[in-house]
Amino acid sequence: MQWIKNLNEGIKMSSSVKKNLFYSLLYQIVTTALPLITVPYVSRVLQANGIGIYTFTFSITQYFILFGTLGLTLYGNRQIAYTRDDKEKLSKTFWSILFLRIITIGFAAILYVIIFFRIKEYKEIYMVQTINIVAAILDISWLYTGIEDFKKTVTRNLIVRIVGVCFIFAFVKTKDDLMLYVLINGLTSLLGNILLWFYIPGIVNKVKLHRNEILIHLLPSIKLFIPQVAIQVYVVLDKTMLGLLSNLTEVGYYEQSEKVVKISLNLITILGTVMLPRVSNLFAKGEDEKIKNYLNFSLRGVACVAIPLTFGIISITDKFVPWFFGTGFEPVKYIIPLLSPILYLIATSNVIGIQYLLPTNKTREFTISVTSGAIVNLLMNLVLIPKFGAIGACLGTLSAELTVTLVQYKYINKDVDIRYYFEGIKKYIITGVIMLLVVKMIGYTLNPNIITTVFQIFMGTFVYIVGLIILREEYSNSLVKSLTSSLKKGYK
Repeated sequence: MQWIKNLNEGIKMSSSVKKNLFYSLLYQIVTTALPLITVPYVSRVLQANGIGIYTFTFSITQYFILFGTLGLTLYGNRQIAYTRDDKEKLSKTFWSILFLRIITIGFAAILYVIIFFRIKEYKEIYMVQTINIVAAILDISWLYTGIEDFKKTVTRNLIVRIVGVCFIFAFVKTKDDLMLYVLINGLTSLLGNILLWFYIPGIVNKVKLHRNEILIHLLPSIKLFIPQVAIQVYVVLDKTMLGLLSNLTEVGYYEQSEKVVKISLNLITILGTVMLPRVSNLFAKGEDEKIKNYLNFSLRGVACVAIPLTFGIISITDKFVPWFFGTGFEPVKYIIPLLSPILYLIATSNVIGIQYLLPTNKTREFTISVTSGAIVNLLMNLVLIPKFGAIGACLGTLSAELTVTLVQYKYINKDVDIRYYFEGIKKYIITGVIMLLVVKMIGYTLNPNIITTVFQIFMGTFVYIVGLIILREEYSNSLVKSLTSSLKKGYK
């Protein structure tokens, strides 16, 4: 069958892609594990209101970072991938984009200081949040992503995250230490970005730039800025609108619920991060067939993982929330299951948008999809948040992500064999539902504690794998063989 042939071609990734996937997976495993340690501690120390204050002020800061960076992060990533085979072009591209970032983010930083250093409520926290804007100025991770050097970014991120966790446990002791929590998060982000600068001399040369060589990047980056704004609307605006239309405690509930869901999401979306520069480079070389093979492979891959994770989260939530978050977070038990379907939706749209539409220069199609989602989310939030708080925000997010995914499907229906794709999804859903029922039955008579959760996860994984074997699902078998082979060879 043709789809199996395409799948096998997708699995036959180059060694560099496999290596980058390995490093990214390693990083995501660590970043998944760390919140499992910090979230229960921070929830008990800062409580829902403290977390709400941090989340709300940070969301405001993110808007200034967004407008300061324009679309230069994604644009820089793509342009570096286009020019990485010519060091002179690579160097000029890097320095010109960097100088443009310094100018635009610097302007945003000045505007932020003028506005928020004059307000009274949470003034000190807003001042400390300024560190995140400075960190954004120094962020050159887009260079390393473009040249597909994930080892350096992963190593950097692992170090700063572990340091950050240690500092949180050492200094954040009571709800009055909220300022310290904000400071630690900001400084770890800044430190991580500074560390990447030590590798610069070996990657790019010093070059002379003319003003036109800098400004030439402005208009194309603005084209990517529009979808970035749209994405930010339904990623960050939920929390901002909750703080304005409801209260900061509801923000805290939503933030912690989202963290649990996105812990799992991080493991799924690594393909998009790894594949963007690879597909951009293939597009520059005109290798369209390889691009389609990668797309088919990735879509099937995220479905195989995201669907069981969605059902798994729903099945363990009622026993997981009480011991994980402690008292004061009871509403989270109802929010997480409602929010969990975004795992599949975001994972899918991440593959289509980040792995296919953007690197193949289909910026217009990507913009339409995310803008549609942003409009839906904004309207749903305005109607639902005043009445239902965090649950209303969840419904808005679900609606937005569904809209984005459906619109993007429309643009790729010629490049993906939908019939066989959905045949695979059907098997994942059947097995996932069976897994959910089994895990629910297991947890029914057990007390909410860590042992119960671990046992539920183990049994759920076992049931899902056995189910796929019984249904003779071809993709997972091919993927396991490929990854096993790669791991045997090692990553030196």
